[in-house]
Amino acid sequence: MNRSSAVQAGEGRETAVSSTSYAWVILFAVFIASVAASLNQNKVPPLMPVLMQGFNITLSQAGLLMSVFSITGFVLALPTGFIIQRFGPKTTGLIALASLVIGAGLGAVSGSMSLLLASRIIEGVGMGLIAVVAPALIVLWFPREKQGSPMGIWATWVPLGSILMLLLAPRMSEAFGWALVWWFGAAFALVALLLFYMLLRLPSAEPGLLAESAPPTPNLIQSLANRDIWLLAFTFFCFNLVFFPLATYFPTFLTEVRGYSLTAAASVTSIFTAVILISAPLAGWLSDVIGSRKLVLTLPFLLVAGLMVLPFQVVGWQIIAFFAVLGLIAGAVPTATFAAAPEVMQSPQLAGLGLAVIMLGQNLGMFVAPVLFGALVEADGWVAAGHWLIPFALLGFVAGRLVKMR
Repeated sequence: MNRSSAVQAGEGRETAVSSTSYAWVILFAVFIASVAASLNQNKVPPLMPVLMQGFNITLSQAGLLMSVFSITGFVLALPTGFIIQRFGPKTTGLIALASLVIGAGLGAVSGSMSLLLASRIIEGVGMGLIAVVAPALIVLWFPREKQGSPMGIWATWVPLGSILMLLLAPRMSEAFGWALVWWFGAAFALVALLLFYMLLRLPSAEPGLLAESAPPTPNLIQSLANRDIWLLAFTFFCFNLVFFPLATYFPTFLTEVRGYSLTAAASVTSIFTAVILISAPLAGWLSDVIGSRKLVLTLPFLLVAGLMVLPFQVVGWQIIAFFAVLGLIAGAVPTATFAAAPEVMQSPQLAGLGLAVIMLGQNLGMFVAPVLFGALVEADGWVAAGHWLIPFALLGFVAGRLVKMR
């Protein structure tokens, strides 16, 4: 099937790709791009004590290095949905990856906290864009009834980026200084950019988010009035309020309170993210098999509400067991959320907009969580701060139950 040269040049759309096997190539390209974003976001937690000492900042100030990354994604979330509609996923994805390369490079040469914060904002642009582009492309290439499995695989991008930094960042920093970690992030993002550019194409013969044969775009204002997509976004907001503080601060807790070395603290915390690499794809497969996103989404909130009594009281082997169980639970929520969002929006043309609303909830949670939790720790101590996470877990359960989804 012939395409106009303008379409081919603008979005890399090629002749008809009838084989669904290329969908897995697309998944690989967007997965590597997403890991680049997660890897750059999560290089701060394992090095937080080093950064606190090097820049002479407090715990809550160090939390800003994570929060400012997320506020950029929060501001960009809804605009990203419109940007994809206007420019397409390939151009948007390339802008995202270029932002990661530039931001990480600027951070590597930062000599002040203000410049380091500015570099995190630039990196946040990349995170905000790629987090919407990637699932939108999965929606384009995979049939709705089979999206749970690829979404489950893609959902491991956050834990994989985190575990890579937990394992590599302390060792790099101890050997060559923290700036090497930032250069590594820039190099990884550059490789992801090149792969994305070479591999990315759109399905040319099938209807989808941006297919030429798609019907006219529904009214966007009316689409944003969809009650269920906002409830789903609030559910994901609660998820990030509960889990993001643990990923951000637990290495610091183990270092300052339990006496772990920086490397040992990061390695123990990585157990949580390592288990998610298994539980997220499993949850996606399960949601397809049982035909229910809601059960996979909501049940983990009840389970984690009970677990939040423990995180800052367990010791020794109990820490490892706690994180293993927590990882099994945590992997289900992002998978079910991203798989449910296009279904809630109903029209495939609005999948990008629905996913943008979801990222609005995620980034708001990721912005609020580090600052709020850091302040709670400074005011009431680690154990009490952990208990404050329980109400948010219960709120997430209630909101998820109210969403109308299969």
